[in-house]
Amino acid sequence: MRRRNLAVLVSLSLMGTMSMTGYAASEKETTTEAASTEAGSTEAGSTEAESKSADQEAADKVADLIDAIYVQERTDKTDEQCKEAKEAWDALTDAQKELVEGENADPDYFGRDTGDASKDDPRNGDEIGENEILVVSFGTSFNDSRAADIKGIEDALQEAYPDWSVRRAFTAQIIINHVQARDGECIDNVEQALDRAVDNGVKNLVIQPTHLMHGAEYDELMDAVEEYEDKFESVKVAEPLLGEVGDDAAVVNDDKKAVAEILTAEAVEKAGYDSLDAAKEDGVAFVFMGHGTSHTAKVSYSQMQTQMNDLGYENVFIGTVEGEPEETACENVIDAVSEAGYTKVILRPLMVVAGDHANNDMAGEDEDSWLSQFEASEKFESVDTQIFGLGEIEGIQKLYIDHTAAVINEQ
Repeated sequence: MRRRNLAVLVSLSLMGTMSMTGYAASEKETTTEAASTEAGSTEAGSTEAESKSADQEAADKVADLIDAIYVQERTDKTDEQCKEAKEAWDALTDAQKELVEGENADPDYFGRDTGDASKDDPRNGDEIGENEILVVSFGTSFNDSRAADIKGIEDALQEAYPDWSVRRAFTAQIIINHVQARDGECIDNVEQALDRAVDNGVKNLVIQPTHLMHGAEYDELMDAVEEYEDKFESVKVAEPLLGEVGDDAAVVNDDKKAVAEILTAEAVEKAGYDSLDAAKEDGVAFVFMGHGTSHTAKVSYSQMQTQMNDLGYENVFIGTVEGEPEETACENVIDAVSEAGYTKVILRPLMVVAGDHANNDMAGEDEDSWLSQFEASEKFESVDTQIFGLGEIEGIQKLYIDHTAAVINEQ
């Protein structure tokens, strides 16, 4: 009996030992597997982090290159910098392109589709001849607008004056660099264009600004031209679109009257109405958004509102992106339109080109765009936009031709 009990005890002891040994082995295997999994996870996480870091580094490099050409001064390095920025952008993956962010850089700098640049003509050719009309614009990087608005004016002038060579200059080097880097289109700045005229032996130079008014851009142009006056037999500068500024908000002129009539008629037709009165009866107000300026020429916007009123255009309002003059600020225009009882609004730029301001500040999706602010006010049944620049309107082109003719024909 004792031997049997002893045998049982030994058997139970051995089973326990084997069980504990199996448990230990199992625990060791589990621990090893967990450690291996954790190591693999850590390694994968580390690889992923390194990949993200490399992506951001590549994107940051492009952002720095964009910021380097987002400047108003041209240097001897500008052409190479534009080329380098585009090549670096093209080398990025789609995911890396989305990470591009700098002081002025973003994915839209190279990535946004603004139309076909090949439809434009930089008009930077030599063999000018003795007579040149230099059309000076602020410029735009929106390809379709550049071709329709700026080129539209230039083409009209060339057709009107076939014996003169029409050339182009932009005052915004930032835009010149953008177009050159993205599209490979090289546009002269004012200094380059004037040097080109001198090198080509131009004798009679007429400069036609496409600027809206005698503002800061116009003043800078006049300063630049002054340094070249002795290099030509004659240099004449034509009026900008709205003509002379005038002393106060009540002063209007034939140019402002013509622009008011042409722009309003175009907007009414695009909106599908037979007349401005028909639109008014339907509760529609037209809001024409200009840029605005702190320059003394800002009174021109107030004068345009005066001109609309004098014409009896009660449902036409003038606003500005910059809110200068004060009554042209978006919130003030919203109140004015609402208090006048209009329930439908059509926004359209009071700008030569339908570029960045028209597409973003006026019609953009951001909450601070005019479209968004008008909608957020909840004061209107509908808010629509017309994204067209003044430059593509035939009547406006004729005004520029008339301004050019005035200086060509003056004695």
